[in-house]
Amino acid sequence: MKTRFSMFSIFVLLIGVTACKSAYEQIRSSGEPQKILKAADKYYAEEDFTKAQGLYELVIPFYRGKEEAEDLFYKYTYSYYHQGQYLLAAHYFNNFVKTFYNSVKKEEMAYMSAYSNYKMSPSYKLDQSPSEKAILELQIFINTYPSSPRVEECNNLMDELRSKMEKKSFEQGKLYYNLKNYQAAITSFDNTLKDFPETERDEEIRFLMIKSSEELAKNSVYEKMKERLDSSIKKCEQFKKRYPNSDKLKELDDIVKNCNNELKRFIND
Repeated sequence: MKTRFSMFSIFVLLIGVTACKSAYEQIRSSGEPQKILKAADKYYAEEDFTKAQGLYELVIPFYRGKEEAEDLFYKYTYSYYHQGQYLLAAHYFNNFVKTFYNSVKKEEMAYMSAYSNYKMSPSYKLDQSPSEKAILELQIFINTYPSSPRVEECNNLMDELRSKMEKKSFEQGKLYYNLKNYQAAITSFDNTLKDFPETERDEEIRFLMIKSSEELAKNSVYEKMKERLDSSIKKCEQFKKRYPNSDKLKELDDIVKNCNNELKRFIND
């Protein structure tokens, strides 16, 4: 009896699913724009964005240039965003701005285009080209709408993206350092300081540059050793002036001492 009831329940469920699917397909193939649009709006309100998107797509050509077009395209564009399809969302948000240039929603859509680019920014471990594009788009929005209440949020998002890019750059230098590729580490750290002059990692970066410089000097060919040892000592003195209260001063003194000892050996040789 129990088995029969279970089979009956599954049968009823399958009929229901088939009916729903068939109702959607009937609307899709009806050829009635008004009916399709009404159903699309219903699916959108119910947050069934996949079905709403499919129906909106069908009737966009019919309503182009008509009164309903703006709201239709507005919801169609957001259907991509709500499904996490940020690349297409950014494209359509931007298209909305260009198409409905007199719309009261123009600023919102311009912001959402930039924000969709922000949403595509990956982990700091990955290539940061999407982050660079997002920063550019957010800055364009600020330049276009300098009085917008969204400007502060744009600045916060750009700070977040820059922080991610800075970490990527810093970790790249550390990777070179850990791999004992000291010349590449120095170059990478130097680029980090140039690209992010206000970094809070300044002290750590400069210290790692000194450590890299010392190791590079000690393992240099004869012709470059003296120059690199002198450079390491100079970097230590500059660091002390920049950070007189650093907890790394004792280690710097040891580096200077080691470099001077190497210089003496170099001169004696």
